Amino acid sequence: MTGNDTSTRRFEFSEGTSNKFWEVSIQGNEATVRFGRIGTAGQTNVKSFADGAAATKHAEKLISEKLAKGYREIK
Repeated sequence: MTGNDTSTRRFEFSEGTSNKFWEVSIQGNEATVRFGRIGTAGQTNVKSFADGAAATKHAEKLISEKLAKGYREIK
């Protein structure tokens, strides 16, 4: 991944009354997370890292946590 590439991965969780989404994207050294109820714009958090590799590592850790909670990736 080069500095200007953006890769976004989206996950959704629907169980009982929960109907949520969670997205993560990496651009350069920033990891952007967007989350909320499906059908809404949700909330966005941006976190900066020393380099792109650190941002990617952080995103992969968050993805693992979401998968463990039952979220499924939407392609």
